[in-house]
Amino acid sequence: MGDVTTMTTTQRRRPELAAFLRSRRARVTPADVGMPPGLRRRTPGLRREEVAQLSGVGVTWYTWLEQGRPINASPQVLDAVARTLRLDLPEREHLYDLAEVPYTHGAESTALAIGPEVQEIVDALDPSPAVVYNARYDILATNPAYRDVFFVPETRPSGGGVRNALWTLFTASEEDCPLVFRESELPVMVATLRAAYGRHVGEPVWEDFIRRLSEVSGHFARLWRNGDVAPPGPRVKTFRHVAVGELRMTSVSLSVDGMPECRVVVYRPADEETSARAARLREIRRQRRTRKIPPPDGNGIIDLRC
Repeated sequence: MGDVTTMTTTQRRRPELAAFLRSRRARVTPADVGMPPGLRRRTPGLRREEVAQLSGVGVTWYTWLEQGRPINASPQVLDAVARTLRLDLPEREHLYDLAEVPYTHGAESTALAIGPEVQEIVDALDPSPAVVYNARYDILATNPAYRDVFFVPETRPSGGGVRNALWTLFTASEEDCPLVFRESELPVMVATLRAAYGRHVGEPVWEDFIRRLSEVSGHFARLWRNGDVAPPGPRVKTFRHVAVGELRMTSVSLSVDGMPECRVVVYRPADEETSARAARLREIRRQRRTRKIPPPDGNGIIDLRC
């Protein structure tokens, strides 16, 4: 039954692939790719042989691909075709899906910033602490409730001006770090990082981050050498806070459309006692605003984004 289903899916995707390639080819003009228009051109965009030439593939092979024939395509060839047809990231992923080739995000997909719309959503999740991570645990956004819970006495940058959860957790002292049960929690975070790293092996930013963190933290270096892999997922974590004590929070990860490998992590109280202590934190924040006490900043207490 499984083989029949797979065959049916493939048969349905091939015509879709053919139609998609024809539509993308029709919108690219010779001028777009630096070619003369030529005489007696009836094709609205590029000809098949022109796409094949510009992509460095055989004319027959590309013709068969566009005809939806059952041929195999490598990621390198699909990338070449995508460049010729000037596909953007969503179109490139769609091409891979239709060709039944796993798509690997490139270095440009590791986001380092978010738009105001995502920040508004994160803020609206208050009073639940929320943070936006990319695959490397860089901190892209937080809300006030998150900043109520996670802080350390000094800034611990990961380099490049981007705050990073793993960097802070592995370089903060045990007294400064709010994460309880670090011996069981940190290995899971490193295993999650390694799962993402498989899509970025050899990229200078990733390799540099792992090298530098390994140099400053022997604990991280040992965990990294273990080679464990784990996906992001819901977990119950325990945090300590100097003002209210321990907080048991359930973390839930949500993907962000248009931001590959980014996720919103939302924390919810795991029990009634934590709910009461979280409410106390919100009251402390309200009193701080009322008394116009400045919030923690780079000259005093700084956020720990974990």
